[in-house]
Amino acid sequence: MTEEDKYQPGAPLTPAEAPVGAIISPDTHRSERIPPGQSRTRKWPVLQYGRIPEISTDRWRLELRGLVKQPLRFTWDEFQQLPRVQVFSDFHCVTRWSRLGNVWEGVSVKTVFGQAGILPEAKYVVATGYDDGWTTNLPLDDFLQDDVLIADKHDGEPLSFDHGGPVRLIVPRLYAWKSAKWLKAITLLDHDEPGLWEQAGYHMHGDPWTEERMWM
Repeated sequence: MTEEDKYQPGAPLTPAEAPVGAIISPDTHRSERIPPGQSRTRKWPVLQYGRIPEISTDRWRLELRGLVKQPLRFTWDEFQQLPRVQVFSDFHCVTRWSRLGNVWEGVSVKTVFGQAGILPEAKYVVATGYDDGWTTNLPLDDFLQDDVLIADKHDGEPLSFDHGGPVRLIVPRLYAWKSAKWLKAITLLDHDEPGLWEQAGYHMHGDPWTEERMWM
């Protein structure tokens, strides 16, 4: 499937049309699925900060660290052996486009942190990418929602490098910059620590339904 094949010619998929057994992101049940200030795109746009790292699966590693009971480091083969899920969700970019009816596949964050264990003092998450130190932050409560996953497939196809492959974070209920591409590490903290774009003025939380675009 090429990027052109991902063009959506008609109405977006509804939750009723999601794959059997997929986790349904709650926002897809809204009567109006496009948040304020957004417009629907039928394409699959590519946006990134800086270079696109091309990390092969034999070099890729994912670290779980910080306030965990057991720090872990997954290779690609180890990650592929974990229980897998599909998530049906919409995807909202802070640059004002929304792509509706995406099917993501990968591993639930609850699964990987079920292995690492979370210490009681952990309250926030920092996700780090392979792209020159990219980081983004989010509350642990948002991170541990059922529809949040570490994804390696989108609409049935492996993620391309342009879209964050081999693996990216997907947090459907927040703006897409919180869904860190080229995921390298997840760190649990007891305090909120701004990531790259948050330091530049982006919102510390990023709720598209209340237009939390910039930190005021």
